[in-house]
Amino acid sequence: MSLNRRYVPDLRKMAAACEGNYVRLNKLLPNFELGYEKTFSVKSDRHQGKVTLVVVESFPYTSTIRVEQENTSSQWLQSPSMLVRLYHDARSAEVTSYQNQKRIEGKYLYPNEHMRMPDEKAQLNQFLAEWLTHCLKHGHAERELDFSPFS
Repeated sequence: MSLNRRYVPDLRKMAAACEGNYVRLNKLLPNFELGYEKTFSVKSDRHQGKVTLVVVESFPYTSTIRVEQENTSSQWLQSPSMLVRLYHDARSAEVTSYQNQKRIEGKYLYPNEHMRMPDEKAQLNQFLAEWLTHCLKHGHAERELDFSPFS
């Protein structure tokens, strides 16, 4: 991406990524009630980790899911963690926080104070898509916990 050109978000691509993430999350997490949790063991050729999905907020039209990975093979890498807001009426899911960085804007001027890329939000939603796809292809459910008050 050229630093001289202004970044213009591709809203169709962003919407497609968010709609795809909603579908993937529905396949991985069949319950969006508060407290519902599901953990997957994910293995690759050289690494093993656990991905946990936890419903941290649940309302009639929205839910918030915490997606975290625990790496068992590396102690010096920070494991990815994000909050994802699901909009049930729009069937869309977007990343709202990454590594405890709240409020991710749709675009940033570059350079900026936190050195975020101009398309940071689009990159995070694409990362979530790849992460969830990997869980669907290679993940094995380890545990499923339901702490909802109505179960």
